[in-house]
Amino acid sequence: MADNKQNVGEPDRSRVSGSEDYELRYFADKHGISMDQARELVAKHGNQREELDAAAERLKKH
Repeated sequence: MADNKQNVGEPDRSRVSGSEDYELRYFADKHGISMDQARELVAKHGNQREELDAAAERLKKH
């Protein structure tokens, strides 16, 4: 399902769309991880940005 660009604001910002490459790329660049790692995190942890941010930080420490 494509990201609805008309749906902006807090609810949309609180999620990372795993099906949108530009969102995954931003997330991966922000945390210094690869796109594949970003995809794996979304698959494992869902699309909630707070949880993904925490998981990415844990990943970088290991």
